[in-house]
Amino acid sequence: MMTTTYKFILVALVACSVVLSACNSKPKTQQKAEKSGEEWIQLFNGKDLNDWQVKFKGEVLGENYNNTFRVEDGLLRVSYQNWEEWNGKFGHLFYKDEFSHYRLRVEYRFIGEQAKNGPGWAFRNNGLMIHGQSAESMELDQDFPTSIEVQLLGGVTGQGERSTMNLCTPGTNVILNGELWEQHCTDSKSKTQYDDEWVSVEVEVHGGEVIRHFVDGEEVLSYEKPQLDPRDQYFEKLLPADGNEIISGGTISIQAESHGTDFRKIELLILEE
Repeated sequence: MMTTTYKFILVALVACSVVLSACNSKPKTQQKAEKSGEEWIQLFNGKDLNDWQVKFKGEVLGENYNNTFRVEDGLLRVSYQNWEEWNGKFGHLFYKDEFSHYRLRVEYRFIGEQAKNGPGWAFRNNGLMIHGQSAESMELDQDFPTSIEVQLLGGVTGQGERSTMNLCTPGTNVILNGELWEQHCTDSKSKTQYDDEWVSVEVEVHGGEVIRHFVDGEEVLSYEKPQLDPRDQYFEKLLPADGNEIISGGTISIQAESHGTDFRKIELLILEE
C-alpha cells in the first residue's frame, strides 16, 4: 500500500517534471529573460511620444513637420494627411535611449496613399534605423541618420512580390557571407506582405557582431560587423577617437519617407553581452 508521505513525494516530482518541461519548450531568449528577471521595454507606450525625438531634413531638432508623427487610437502613426505634396523632407523619430545587445519587436502596417509626388522607391516604405547616430549629431539638411536600416516594405495584391525586412546601409557597411558588403540595399528572403495587413517582425542585435532579421518568427536575413563606411561624407565626423569603424550600439528610429505607416507595438528586450 502506498503511504501518504510517498504519495506526496510522487505528486511533487511529477509537478516539477511538468514545470521543467514547459520551461525547456520555451525559446532560449524567453528562458534567459525569465531567469534574469528582464522584461520587454515598451518603447511606444500607446499614449504619446514623450520618449521620442523628431528630426526632419531642413528643420531644427524637435520640429514635428506637418504633425507627421502622431498618436491616434493607440497607434503611432506616420501620417501625410497635412501634406499637400512631397517636398523631400525625410523625417526620423528617435527613441530617447541608445542600445547595443537586444531584440526589437515591431508590429506595423502601411496605410492609405503615398504623398503626392513621393519617390517611387518610397512607396509602402519605412525602416527601423538601428545602431544609429544621435538625433543631435545630424546635420540640418541630412537625409538619413548614419545607421543600419532594417527596411520595411509592403506589396500590393496583383503587383508582384516585394520582400520586407531587407538591409540598407546609409553611411555604413556590413560583412555578408564572409565578405565586406558595400551594396546599399539587400533583399531578405521574406515573403511579400500585401496591402494593409499587420506584420510582426523582430531584429536580434548583438552589438558589433551579428544582426538577424525575422518575419513572423522566421529568420530571413543575417549579417555581421556593422561598420562606418569610409566613402561616406560623415565618416570623419562620426569616427571615434580610437579609429574603430565597427558600430556596437546606437539609436533606434523609425522613418517618414512619404507613405503612411501605423505602428501598434515597438518593444525591446535587453540581451546579455
